[in-house]
Amino acid sequence: MEAVPVDEDGTTPGERALQATIALDGDCTVIAQARHLAADFLTRVQADHGLPVSQRAMDLTQLVVSELVTNARKYAPGPVLLDLRIAKDTVEVVVWDSDPVLPIARAADAGRVGQHGLEIVMAVCQGFEAQREPVGKRITARIALLDDPGGAVAGHRPL
Repeated sequence: MEAVPVDEDGTTPGERALQATIALDGDCTVIAQARHLAADFLTRVQADHGLPVSQRAMDLTQLVVSELVTNARKYAPGPVLLDLRIAKDTVEVVVWDSDPVLPIARAADAGRVGQHGLEIVMAVCQGFEAQREPVGKRITARIALLDDPGGAVAGHRPL
């Protein structure tokens, strides 16, 4: 058996291929850039590694990336880091920004115009986590790569 090299961060070359990271800084075009990165990443995962990715997962990943990057650009000064990675049967969307204030989902209000992004993200994800970092915060959303064969509503497992 041949030894597989491991980097300082504990990843192997194959695992690094299942990850993409980009620093986003500049005008509002970074939101579109982030969506394109997400679509390109999942397309590469399918083509290069043979991992199945449903069209729903592709669409939801782009939606989540768009919402999280939009919030980071709107509320935090400075750059935004976007990290996409495959973890088992999910794609993890990780967004770091410099603002230490953790987001809070607001109560549903059909009359409210805007500010529904976090509600949307939490509704379509398999997992959501927000944590403070030494500088800023890191938001992680997990999206299933395949559609739920049990027909569960998006983001919710049957009881």
